[in-house]
Amino acid sequence: MRKVIGIGETILDIIFKNDQPIGAVPGGSVFNGLISLGRVGVNAAFISETGNDRVGQKIIRFLEDNHVDASCISVYPESKSPVSLAFLNEQNDAEYIFYKDHPHDRLDFNFPDIQPDDIVMFGSFYAVNPVIRPQVFAFLDFARSRGAILYYDVNFRSSHANEVMKVTPNILENLEFADVIRGSKEDFEVMFNKSDADSIYRSQISFYCKNFVYTRGAEPLELRAQGGVSKSYAIEKMETVSTIGAGDNFNAGFVYGLVKYGITREMLENGVSEELWDQVIAEAQQFSANVCQSINNSVDLTFADKKKQELKNLEYDE
Repeated sequence: MRKVIGIGETILDIIFKNDQPIGAVPGGSVFNGLISLGRVGVNAAFISETGNDRVGQKIIRFLEDNHVDASCISVYPESKSPVSLAFLNEQNDAEYIFYKDHPHDRLDFNFPDIQPDDIVMFGSFYAVNPVIRPQVFAFLDFARSRGAILYYDVNFRSSHANEVMKVTPNILENLEFADVIRGSKEDFEVMFNKSDADSIYRSQISFYCKNFVYTRGAEPLELRAQGGVSKSYAIEKMETVSTIGAGDNFNAGFVYGLVKYGITREMLENGVSEELWDQVIAEAQQFSANVCQSINNSVDLTFADKKKQELKNLEYDE
């Protein structure tokens, strides 16, 4: 089976509602999606680093318990593992405060085995952080040379707005590496002061990558893709418990869809049919909707078992 390899930060999310803690779950943007993919039976591995403390040990155990290969996690004895406080508002959207041991930022790992059409997920500030950029760039370049599909979730938050100019070259390199780019309205407002999907696609994305997904919370999402595909998809209205992992699991569902429907890098370069895009987006929306129903950052086990069975049925049919 194709592998999905994620590279990103690990963090312990402590979640608050009405200023009281209601839970603590391992997280990180790419991490959350990888946990969901491990749960649904996709062959998944994660590249990151932690401190050698209780938080770091919990994170590695959590990866292994959810069938994600943690052998490329670097553990640094003198570092503290990062923690975030997530404060949920009335709409259950989160405002974050991050606590990270930045002086110890680094990344030291052996490249995992990558085969053609394996999928690499990357994004957030981690993917543009100047301190670890040489290692991240080298890995993305390696993955690209091996024929992997690169899925880039921009995920550039307002907390880094003052660093946009400094990291713009890294952002542009990531756009060029990517076979699929997903970004939110907030991301592009922070980075380029733009919020219209067509304008963003024409002026910032299409030169680098033809496949673009633009999400806007509860508003319809937009798809622009190779071959002139241009579509809007409505977002189903629902009561949410927490939106913390919504975007991360949209990514997981999208990647699950690429695996489930056998979409290769060549297909992405030459143009995927509208019908196939509809199916992939439907998977992404199902994963995202599921995670909004709890305070957990990844899909629940009932949902995961159903999706795992769908993959098994496909393998059996083949």
